[in-house]
Amino acid sequence: MKAGIVFDIQEFSVHDGPGIRTTVFLKGCPLRCHWCHNPEGLLEEPQEISSPAGKRIAGKEYTSAELAILLNEQANILTMNEGGVTFSGGEPLFQASFVSEVIDRIPGLHVLLDTSGYADGKTFRFLAKKSDMIFFDLKLMDTDLHKRWTGVHNQSILSNLKWLGNQDQPSYFLRVPLIPDVTDSRKNLQEIADMVNKLQRKPEQIHLLPYNKTAGSKYASCGMKFTPEYDEQKENEIDLSIFKDCEAPVSIIG
Repeated sequence: MKAGIVFDIQEFSVHDGPGIRTTVFLKGCPLRCHWCHNPEGLLEEPQEISSPAGKRIAGKEYTSAELAILLNEQANILTMNEGGVTFSGGEPLFQASFVSEVIDRIPGLHVLLDTSGYADGKTFRFLAKKSDMIFFDLKLMDTDLHKRWTGVHNQSILSNLKWLGNQDQPSYFLRVPLIPDVTDSRKNLQEIADMVNKLQRKPEQIHLLPYNKTAGSKYASCGMKFTPEYDEQKENEIDLSIFKDCEAPVSIIG
């Protein structure tokens, strides 16, 4: 039986998929996005967090059975509202075996995987096939810029997205964080639109996510420095006509 590290479990969530959901935030992420707003999810191991309210430990170990029991106890509410369970992070693919075991123990609950798509193809396909829906977070198309701003190249991400776009299931949404002068450039968004047009099965929607200006607020409490290297105060200026030929509807969320 696998054990995993979870840094938060958010109940009655209405922003992490359809219906009322419970979102499980898993520790550990191989990316180091300059705009990450969950720095407590980056490291795999539990860590001490300091705040004016005192100190706490971010990260609790659960066996797959323990977490499944907690989620199944909420099944009546989640299924009544056509909701379910969302696995987020951090990066849930980072603890794929643990997440897989939990999914096996929560039959009947809708499962949404919120992921960067960064994993080898075998791992991604393994967990994607067990999910009912995927929120696929795509940041940058240029591989060098992706490395510059996230710490990793994007070949596996794009490969996994292309695979997903050639499958009948699960349903998926493409989500693009709009980081000023980084991901929100016309060139990057045009390349994303061009890529979507080449996918055999389009995403149900493309969600454009405006920059979260509170992204850096947690870093000091984690003993980390926030160094965005872009102008946080600059407003996103998006020309939605870039996506006019996409078969997937586009929405600005938030």
